[in-house]
Amino acid sequence: MKYFEVTFRLTPAGETACDLLTALAAEAGFESYLPDGDGVKGFVQQQLFDEAKLQDILADFPLPDTDIRYTVEEAEDKDWNEEWEQNGFQPITIGTELTVRATGHAAQTATRHDIVINPRLAFGTGSHQTTRQLLERLLRLPLEGKRVLDAGCGTGVLGILAALRGASPVMAYDIDEWSVRNTLENAALNGVTLDVAEGDSSVLDGRGTFDLIVANINRNILLADMPRFAQSLSSGGELLISGFYTEDEPCLKERASALSLAFVDETQLENWATLRFRKE
Repeated sequence: MKYFEVTFRLTPAGETACDLLTALAAEAGFESYLPDGDGVKGFVQQQLFDEAKLQDILADFPLPDTDIRYTVEEAEDKDWNEEWEQNGFQPITIGTELTVRATGHAAQTATRHDIVINPRLAFGTGSHQTTRQLLERLLRLPLEGKRVLDAGCGTGVLGILAALRGASPVMAYDIDEWSVRNTLENAALNGVTLDVAEGDSSVLDGRGTFDLIVANINRNILLADMPRFAQSLSSGGELLISGFYTEDEPCLKERASALSLAFVDETQLENWATLRFRKE
């Protein structure tokens, strides 16, 4: 899957403006971001990039005194280990339970689980607020013997943790061929087996039901895929979602309720949210 790398320059630059931009740009198809000096780099699948929508967003940007300019180029197929190192991807530790580290960092014995990730051209190392919240959730949930799905798997870190905690079988999928390859590689690095498919949520057809579905995807894709997620949950199964801002919660809760998914609880971290639902 080919991506565009869009470099945004903001004047004046600031955390609030960058946060607003990344939240709104999801409407134009953007999936992931990296900090970039006085702006941010956004990554969007070429076939999903809605540049007209992006221009509308920038024309109506909520901070009228902020000037935003951007350039578009094809994202290079390169090793993202170097990119993450340059942007501060240091080992992430969650209490005594979990360390997530890159392949270049020393193994950890201070935590129960030590996950090693080789990012390449996939996103999701545990450093982002949404991934961290989901990792914390997975550490608390009973997963032994549960059938788990990691939807939009990226590096596969969520599915890997589920497998390490006893979930079986664990399925993962991603529309990005790089992410599929990376998830398989990372699963092997951590000694677990994941059933990984390439495609969108349609790959779930004929796959049976799951006890837990974890999806770290942007708001629009979550809204579109929630009916299939609901169909793929077993009775009493749970859907755990993230990848969106707190202001997106009402529309996601409304969508879930219409599909007979009962709201259970939520967490928030720096304006990023996770929601948990249960199939009634």
